[in-house]
Amino acid sequence: MKIIIPMAGRGSRLRPHTLTIPKPLLPVAGKPIVQRIVEDLAEALSEPVEEVAFIIGDFGKAAEEQLRGIAAGIGAKASIYTQDEPLGPGHAVLCAKPSLSGNCIVAFADTLFKANFAFDPSEDGIIWVQRVEDPSSFGVVKTNEANVITEFVEKSPTFVSDMAIVGLYYFRDGDRLRDTLQHIVEEDIRDKGEYQLTTALELLKNGGVQFRPSLIEEWLDCGNKDNVVATNRRMLQLKDGKEALVADSVMVENAVIIPPCYIGENTVIRNSVVGPHVSLGHNSTVEQSVISDAVIQNETQIRHANISKAMLGNFVSFEGEPAAVSIGDYSEHK
Repeated sequence: MKIIIPMAGRGSRLRPHTLTIPKPLLPVAGKPIVQRIVEDLAEALSEPVEEVAFIIGDFGKAAEEQLRGIAAGIGAKASIYTQDEPLGPGHAVLCAKPSLSGNCIVAFADTLFKANFAFDPSEDGIIWVQRVEDPSSFGVVKTNEANVITEFVEKSPTFVSDMAIVGLYYFRDGDRLRDTLQHIVEEDIRDKGEYQLTTALELLKNGGVQFRPSLIEEWLDCGNKDNVVATNRRMLQLKDGKEALVADSVMVENAVIIPPCYIGENTVIRNSVVGPHVSLGHNSTVEQSVISDAVIQNETQIRHANISKAMLGNFVSFEGEPAAVSIGDYSEHK
C-alpha cells in the first residue's frame, strides 16, 4: 500500500503561523497534522505501508527531513515531490506520478478524521464522505441502491447530494488513476479553472471503475485558527489515555495541569494553571498564568497572562491581558 499526500497549499487562512511552517506541519495535540494522518492510516490498514509520497511547495530542507522522518516512523519509504504551480488537486496528485501504482490511498493534509478506515482492498475504490448541512462548498457524491457512486459533482450551487467528499480516497489501481490524470492535463480538461481530482473520478467511473462511499464519524478541520484550536481540543480528548501526553521531563512548581493536555519535553510551569485542552511545546515556560483551550508551539515564554482559544508560534514571548490571540513565530507581546 502507498499513501499519497498532497500538501503544497499555502495555508493563507492560518497566517501568520504558515509564514514560517507549512500548515500540515503545524502541531495538533503535540504532533504535526500530517504525522497524525499518516500514523492513523498506517495503524488502521490491514497491510503495511511501503511508501509515503508527499507533494509539497517550497518548504525547505528542514521540512523535507521532517517528512522523511514521519514516513520512517511507520517503516515506509518517503518520496518528496514538488508542485510548482497551484493548478488544482488533480494536478497535485499527478505530481507524484512515479509513485502512482498499485494500491494507493490519497489523503489531502487539510483535515483530520475520526473513522473506521478498515476496507476491502479488492474493491475498485473507496471515497470517504460525511453528510453536511450545506454541501455547496464541497465536492459531493450520489449513489444508487447498491451503494455504488453514480456521480461526482464539484461544489454545485444547486443541491445534488449531502455526502461531501472529505479528501480521502482509496484506489486499487494507482496506474489507472495516474494515466487518467495525465490525460486530463494533456487535454487541458479543467473545472473552475483547475485540474480536479473529481474529473478523474468521473472518467474512471465512466470507464467501469466502481467506487463506494464510506462514512466517517468526525471531520476535524484545520483551516483557520479557531478550527485548529477546536481540532486540538478534540484530538486531546481522543488521545487521552492512548498516548503519553505529558513528558516526564516537565517541571511543575506550585502549578496545576488540568487534563487533557499535551506538554512537551523540558517545559516549566510555575504558579500557573494550564488546561484543559492545551498543547504546549517543548522548552517553553509558563509563569503566573492561566491557559486553556490553546495551541502553543516550542521555545515560548508566557508570563502574567490569561490565554484562551489562542495559537502562539515558536519562540514567542507573551505577557499581558486576557486574550484569544493568534501570534506567529519570533514575536513579542507585552
